[in-house]
Amino acid sequence: MPLSSTPILRLGLRYVRGLRKGSAEALVRARAAGPFASIEDLTLRVPELSKSEWTMLAQVGALNGLGNRFHRRDALWQVERAIRPAGVLFKESQQEDAPSPLSQMTDEERLVTDFHGTGLTVGRHPMAHRRAEWNGMNIKRASDLKAIPDGRFARIAGCVIARQRPGTAKGFLFLSLEDETGIANAIVTPDIYERNRILLTSGKFLMIEG
Repeated sequence: MPLSSTPILRLGLRYVRGLRKGSAEALVRARAAGPFASIEDLTLRVPELSKSEWTMLAQVGALNGLGNRFHRRDALWQVERAIRPAGVLFKESQQEDAPSPLSQMTDEERLVTDFHGTGLTVGRHPMAHRRAEWNGMNIKRASDLKAIPDGRFARIAGCVIARQRPGTAKGFLFLSLEDETGIANAIVTPDIYERNRILLTSGKFLMIEG
């Protein structure tokens, strides 16, 4: 069988925030016995999962593709239907594969739920979504910096992945900013740090020039 030209990246269950070890182990055991036919089949075979765990799995896309589920809001809709008993009055009217009335998440919504649920994303880097805007502001990509002569003014921006201000640094702050091409490092002088302390110590995304 020819291999697909599209690579597939799968994250382990340990990345899912709030998923208990016992719940994950029960899910893996049930999966080893055979593939899940639908979300309802999964709820019946893995009763150990709590409502919050079901919701998180649906939000991060772990339930996409089960049965006729193709997107996260559809999965969220079916999870609610599966884990909330309909009662005698409405049980017969329920259809397991009925389409969800909810629209798909936007790229931004998927990005937010990825970081909320797993702390990362396997989709496009957050900086890539606004690269056209950054280019208009002359913000350089991390990969562009090696071509800029020493001493030349430059702007960089990205997600803060490291912040260090060791006691031996005499007040200097060292930052590592990640964009879709790599990592750029910045050194913030003590006077600028003092004027922008809250922003520099709490901002998740920063733009720095110098």
